[in-house]
Amino acid sequence: MSGDTDDLIGEIMNVYDFDKTIYDGDSTADFYLFSLKRHKKIVTLAPSLFGAVVRFYVFKKGSKTDFKQVMYRFLRFCDIDRDVSDFWEINQKKIKKYYLEQKKSDDVIISASPEFLLEPIADKLGISALMASRVDKHTGIYDGVNCHGKEKVRRFYEKFPDGRIDEFYSDSYSDSPLAEIADKAYLVKKEELTEWVFK
Repeated sequence: MSGDTDDLIGEIMNVYDFDKTIYDGDSTADFYLFSLKRHKKIVTLAPSLFGAVVRFYVFKKGSKTDFKQVMYRFLRFCDIDRDVSDFWEINQKKIKKYYLEQKKSDDVIISASPEFLLEPIADKLGISALMASRVDKHTGIYDGVNCHGKEKVRRFYEKFPDGRIDEFYSDSYSDSPLAEIADKAYLVKKEELTEWVFK
């Protein structure tokens, strides 16, 4: 990552979710479809993915980390470094205009998407710190848990023990744990920003 994150400890910073917040869409889903077009063998994993969807979303069994590890099996068919690089050459244009107009060098991104997928675009944007799900880019196996909800707060304080969030931005109220520790929080819908309504 570009920048020295140690310099941010104890300082005030703006924090952003990534998918549907900075990026217009779901980067993981977009990368999956991109990879499927490039590596046709991925389709052979469709039965196991369907089973994982039914198990997690219909029968509410297992964790989101368990579900995503099944989904990420497609990575085994990828030429991962080249695929990720080519993916961002095509999809960098989906970074939202509002963010490009207000971004700062000490911005922080905290996302549930895989770290290996977001690192290249974070570097291109000059993001000083990225926290995302630690997923092996070759096997799809997690190191830890999905970076979501309260886990985002834990990861923030792990990296910035004395850090303070000035403004937080997300498209989803599932990020309320981060919004609650920010001085200000905004809900993002496309290019529109509205003040966070705490429920």
